[in-house]
Amino acid sequence: MSDTAATTRPEPTVTAPRPEVALVVNPAKADDVDALTAALAQRCVEQGWHAPAVLTTTEEDPGEGQARQAVDGGARLVLAAGGDGTVRAVAQALAGTGVALGVVPMGTGNLLARNLGLPTSLDEALETAVTGRDRAIDVGRLDDGTLFAIMAGAGFDASMMREAPDGLKSAVGWPAYLVGGLRSLRRDRVSVQLRLDDGPPITARVRTVIIGNMGRLQGGLELLPEARPDDGILDVVVVSPRRAVDWVVLLGRALAHRDRTDHPKQTYRAARIDVRLHRVQPRQVDGDLIAPGLRLLAQVEPGALLVRVPRDTSSGTESDASGDVSGDTSGDTGTGSVPSAEGPESRAE
Repeated sequence: MSDTAATTRPEPTVTAPRPEVALVVNPAKADDVDALTAALAQRCVEQGWHAPAVLTTTEEDPGEGQARQAVDGGARLVLAAGGDGTVRAVAQALAGTGVALGVVPMGTGNLLARNLGLPTSLDEALETAVTGRDRAIDVGRLDDGTLFAIMAGAGFDASMMREAPDGLKSAVGWPAYLVGGLRSLRRDRVSVQLRLDDGPPITARVRTVIIGNMGRLQGGLELLPEARPDDGILDVVVVSPRRAVDWVVLLGRALAHRDRTDHPKQTYRAARIDVRLHRVQPRQVDGDLIAPGLRLLAQVEPGALLVRVPRDTSSGTESDASGDVSGDTSGDTGTGSVPSAEGPESRAE
């Protein structure tokens, strides 16, 4: 053996750094993806982190696959930049992983941001995502695995979203859903059977039924004022107005954030909610239409999703994530309260 062969050593393998932060961005919603990336990268540098990984959504995959790729690549914080559909898709991938979700709202409704009090301006949203705290919130999950952070519904609410003109949504935002609502008023009521946890069935004829983890809709409408994102339980509302004046009354109360006890609206609470419809109805999750169906079966998953919130947010269990991309909760799970052993609650309004 020659001296040269005896002293030959393999070249060292250079491994590229794994980014701590990933950005999943919907290019149809972001005005300038490069500028957004540069703004986030600057904030990462200031924290001593590597440049973020950037993954764009597609029509075939609105964000779930990209978020899973980011988690597999080692990211401990994944930002969703887009509308409610992008945010929900990323949340679908992150729930249960311990990887935090940062929200950069760019949609019409921005429901998760509005319900959690997250900033909606770009600079403030990026600042919150990078320097904020992790808050553990519940999610709901349908029997087919579909996740929702805000609410899932069948009937009038989904029809309203389906009938809202896309061009008008782009032009005026959430008021376009009012047009969809007017178009949907002609729909007849439908018979439903509602089962809360292991309780007896409840029957009703309704216009819409909505299972909520949080209660605020577009335009600041409070549909479920008692719903909390970290109480370990889901709320469900059955809406059954019979006359046009009933709709006006319900809308006025929602705008004024007031509750009254009467027939057009009944609410219940349970960890598992099974809604069976006697006629196929349009359905939605977090403002995104899903296939029409005869059933909504939802189960709460307490504290399953970590969301970055402003550091001065006082509600919920949070941890200081400034300078620590992991947002380590130091043993505090923040899963919220355990559902009452007394079983589901109901309230007529």
